Amino acid sequence: MLRSGELVAFATETVYGLGADATQADAVAKIFAAKGRPQSNPLIAHVSSAEMARAWAGAWSDVAAALAAAFWPGPLTVIVPRSDRITAAVSAGLDTVGLRVPEPPVARAVIEALGRPVAAPSANRSEHVSPTTAQHVLDDLRGRLGLVLDSGATGVGIESTVVDVTRPVPCVLRRGPVSLEAVREVLGEVDVADQHVDLGAAQASPGQGLRHYAPDVPCVRADVSSYRGLPGDGVVSVGHKVAGAHELLEPEVAARELYAVLRRLESDGVERIVVLMPPDTARWAAVRDRLIRATVVA
Repeated sequence: MLRSGELVAFATETVYGLGADATQADAVAKIFAAKGRPQSNPLIAHVSSAEMARAWAGAWSDVAAALAAAFWPGPLTVIVPRSDRITAAVSAGLDTVGLRVPEPPVARAVIEALGRPVAAPSANRSEHVSPTTAQHVLDDLRGRLGLVLDSGATGVGIESTVVDVTRPVPCVLRRGPVSLEAVREVLGEVDVADQHVDLGAAQASPGQGLRHYAPDVPCVRADVSSYRGLPGDGVVSVGHKVAGAHELLEPEVAARELYAVLRRLESDGVERIVVLMPPDTARWAAVRDRLIRATVVA
């Protein structure tokens, strides 16, 4: 199906991806159409190994190799120069591309069988909560893709860390499961782009918009000390014990279960979702990033 230009959803360790052959412009265009995704928001090209990444990158630096050796297979994307063999549509027309080796054997086996990179953003409607099960994919995209490979729930649950190594100083463009501190242990000096960007212009990395990962019902954030409940609220307490709330008490658990909890509350018909925010610490940085983009201030 991938060879023939169809869309196939598959599980990575982070979320389910909506995959297409990254060398076929028409196939990649189907991703944007299925999701309702702006053309300025780029995709990540998934490869099966560091050797495949090197073969498909326009250039492969020592910095990229160091990150690959430390974190692949795994939830880290490296922005490198794009080879002309990868269609420009993957990268919003830019001359860079994000490459990643997913951890699950099924995902890597699909890529190996195709023999080409698989472009795959999250398999959900644009800006909606990302899917961590096959059912989530069908809930959002039934009838818009050819096949869903059901590998059960994903183990990590939030999208990959993105590091741009084409700059003089490597820069983390999106926080994720691989922490800033872990990247700095490998590379030394690393910048961080924490600002939200205007998605009207082409971006080097996905997941930088102010609104992203958001439920369809109103979703607000509050401090645990100041929250005053309203009838019809569905409450998610992240990092704090709160009676009656959906409690996500540790960063790894919160990352893995957050999207499923938001989707469950959405389907339960709550009038409003209230997220009680976790501490503003390094351990919670990636989860806080997703929550800030998914919510508005109460």
